[in-house]
Amino acid sequence: MKRILLRSGKSPYDVVPMEQALHQDVIATNAGNLIFSDAAHKILETPHTEVVSNGMRTDVAAAGRINEEFDAFVIPLANAFRPSFEVPLKRLTKLIGKLKIPVIIPGVGAQAGLNYDPARLKSIEPAVREFVAAVLDHSASIGVRGEFTEKYLRDMGFNDVEVIGCPSLFMYGDRLDVQKRADALGPESRIAVNGSHSAMRTQGLDPIVRNAHARYPHLRFIGQNISDARQLHWRDLSDPNGAVTAMPTHPDHPMYREDKVRVYIDPVTWIDDLRDFDFSFGSRIHGNIAALLAGTPATVLCGDSRTLELCRYFDIPHRPITKLPADLDPAELYEAADFGPLVRGHQERFERFTGFLTRNGLENTFTHGDGGAAHEKRVRSLTFPPGARPWNDADIASLTTRFGWLQSRLTELSTENVRLKRELTRAPKAPKPVPEPVATPGRSVYRLARRAVGRPLRKALQSGRQ
Repeated sequence: MKRILLRSGKSPYDVVPMEQALHQDVIATNAGNLIFSDAAHKILETPHTEVVSNGMRTDVAAAGRINEEFDAFVIPLANAFRPSFEVPLKRLTKLIGKLKIPVIIPGVGAQAGLNYDPARLKSIEPAVREFVAAVLDHSASIGVRGEFTEKYLRDMGFNDVEVIGCPSLFMYGDRLDVQKRADALGPESRIAVNGSHSAMRTQGLDPIVRNAHARYPHLRFIGQNISDARQLHWRDLSDPNGAVTAMPTHPDHPMYREDKVRVYIDPVTWIDDLRDFDFSFGSRIHGNIAALLAGTPATVLCGDSRTLELCRYFDIPHRPITKLPADLDPAELYEAADFGPLVRGHQERFERFTGFLTRNGLENTFTHGDGGAAHEKRVRSLTFPPGARPWNDADIASLTTRFGWLQSRLTELSTENVRLKRELTRAPKAPKPVPEPVATPGRSVYRLARRAVGRPLRKALQSGRQ
């Protein structure tokens, strides 16, 4: 049995309660990461291959164990070639340099503006060079997401570069059925919208969402950031993103108050919910890919090269977000969208993707397995938590789960504190370092509790006095 180590936040089979998922950040800050990592897991799992998630950890010291226990390391990445990812990229390079097994990158992207100008990436070029060189020392080629990243690497002198898109759209193999179920959108249409904080704050998405909210009673905003999910579930505004009140995930936004916002921590529930929608649009590439996987038409509002090159490669309907009017009606996007090229070209793109895997020594479930049937059966046997939704309830019963989790965390911290104190007491007086006891265990949890319960608790207590 071949064993593959996969860089991912969690296995598709891990059922994680909402509170724990938010505490551990299993989505690695962005739920879109799980769309392509879950797809990669499913694709690579065959009767002869076991796939193991590494939980996103990049432990350079674990290289020896990885060499002993695994036959390949697969690293699905998104827009990894960007200044803010330089430190993690360097850590990955150090780890790869110590590995003796194949290392495969099934789709990585560089992030620049819509004009494809790589000038902003100049500062990280040495880190990118070292990373790509290390990968190519362990593989036949490196898979990139689109034309911009391909040119970016080829201009550095790397020739073993293949444009393969993103694993996410191959979650169901060569099958992709996206059709308009209505001739046009109307007031009763169910529409999903998504967007990043920067798109809302500086790229003009805020008025578009506000106007759509006024036009369509069944509009739903789907966030992706861990801060979005924590705002919904805990009303936690401690993250800097909490200052962006234009985001529908903010408790002061009308869509929050109307329960028209969700964040998902499992792709299966995300995709399933989108099957009932008529249309999806917004600046989040994987938010719209989730819709396409559900068979729901979607249009991407591109704000940078990472979304633009993927849309161009897959023929996903798209518009530059910076050129859209503030009163844009989603019905116009729906009417103009043509999904023929996306669907007709999917077979060829899928074969190009599986060819890349084969050249790099990897099997796939669609060619060498059951097409993912066992994977789907196992996933469908599990009960995943529904998407996080706005915490608007004011009754005491609504606090039970949250308080129960907070209580369990306090117990865990207290137990750990007692254990460390005992170790300190028993430790010899030699200079051997001993872990310090946890200072004031639970204090951070108490702060979280105060932030979390906020208005719902105050309302509940007030109503209880009446």
